[in-house]
Amino acid sequence: MSAELKITERTFNFAVRVVKLCKFLERQDRVSRTLANQLLRSGTSIGANVEEAQAGQSKADFIAKMSIARKEARETHYWLRLLKESEIVPESQLSEIVQEADEIIRILTAIVKTSQTRSSNEK
Repeated sequence: MSAELKITERTFNFAVRVVKLCKFLERQDRVSRTLANQLLRSGTSIGANVEEAQAGQSKADFIAKMSIARKEARETHYWLRLLKESEIVPESQLSEIVQEADEIIRILTAIVKTSQTRSSNEK
């Protein structure tokens, strides 16, 4: 399975986990609900941009969408860290999703760098 296909599945599954976490946060206090909204936007945007990249109109479009996905993954990682450090969600409940966010960032970074290198070599 190619990295691009695998990343589509991983980011979709990650989005499902984010949605479930946000559903839990929505039942909490106002601060938790506010953070849930931020997390929901960025955490689901990763996979949406990866999906869009698969249908990119050009190599540049693919790179741009994957770069946006990487930025959204970094933002999601930030919100997850904030939830942990502010003790809204116990670290034990966030460790796996934070690790998955880290791995997704690394994969997307590799995809973007490889695509940029290939694109510049084709010119």
